[in-house]
Amino acid sequence: MPTLERATNRIVIAGASSLLGAELRTLLGESRFAGGDFALVDEPIVAGTLTEAGGEPAVILPVEEGSFDRAGCVIFAGSPQFTRGNLPGALAAGAKIIDLSGVVAQREDVVAWFPKLDYLRGREFDTSARFFAVPSAIATAAAGLALALSRVGLRRIMVIGFEPVSEAGRAGIEELETQTGQLLSFQGVGQPIFDTQVAFNMLDRFGPASSHKLSAIRERVRAETRACVDGKSAMPAIQVVHAPVFYGSVFSATGVFDPGSSSEIIEQACVDAGFSMLTDAAAGPSNVSVTDEKSVHLSVPEQDVSNQETWWFWGGADNIRLPAANAIKLAEMLL
Repeated sequence: MPTLERATNRIVIAGASSLLGAELRTLLGESRFAGGDFALVDEPIVAGTLTEAGGEPAVILPVEEGSFDRAGCVIFAGSPQFTRGNLPGALAAGAKIIDLSGVVAQREDVVAWFPKLDYLRGREFDTSARFFAVPSAIATAAAGLALALSRVGLRRIMVIGFEPVSEAGRAGIEELETQTGQLLSFQGVGQPIFDTQVAFNMLDRFGPASSHKLSAIRERVRAETRACVDGKSAMPAIQVVHAPVFYGSVFSATGVFDPGSSSEIIEQACVDAGFSMLTDAAAGPSNVSVTDEKSVHLSVPEQDVSNQETWWFWGGADNIRLPAANAIKLAEMLL
């Protein structure tokens, strides 16, 4: 039971020093919450950092007793371990939970959300729920495609996501930058974060000593997608691999349809689902082109010439901006 009455307009960003936390702080200043009541909390090692939130100066504090008091919602933007450790305190304070870390996606009572998901699911938005999961960029794309295309004859769909090193935070970015410079200088590469060479290299797993596991990322994306789809369409088969880039998630998807599907019908279903379609064949989505965009970009689907029932999709999204922007939109709906 909540121990305190909730203040309906107070937002706590838990994991405020992360890349997602920094993006949330920026977007709060562009939202209707600008100048509102915020609190920033994170691991003790970053406590005391001076920053800003909602356009106002702010200090990142350690999580202590009372950190979540009077919170209307707590947005978890740190590591899964940080979320698990601090979720009970946020719940005891009576706050609604908006999770960007993938932890609550596996709960039976979670409400997954991204723009157009309520429309695709044919449901009313549940403001009474306590747990809300904002899926990652790849999960948003996979679930959106599955739900949208199920309306136009989709039988099954497979998605391969190509994840950047920013999914491992600033340390991952620094390691790719360092390895790139070392390899170009014909030096051996340091591997403290990934325990393998991630520069100029495509991988389906990191080294055994790495704390960042691609297998864990796959399971998170699958759990988030499952929470979004929730039996309303065929569950996509999902694979996630490492791409040697800093930011931006791209994906390739293959859909098998009933006979008679056309490009126009499939494309319109994607537009209705909120995808930004790029009709210029010379400028498909890339991890660079989607920078700072708040929607998933998609090329016009292509029919497989050897199998008329198979269609190929290529798209991308900003892996930091997209989920952060969706979390702010969700907070505006809840508070």
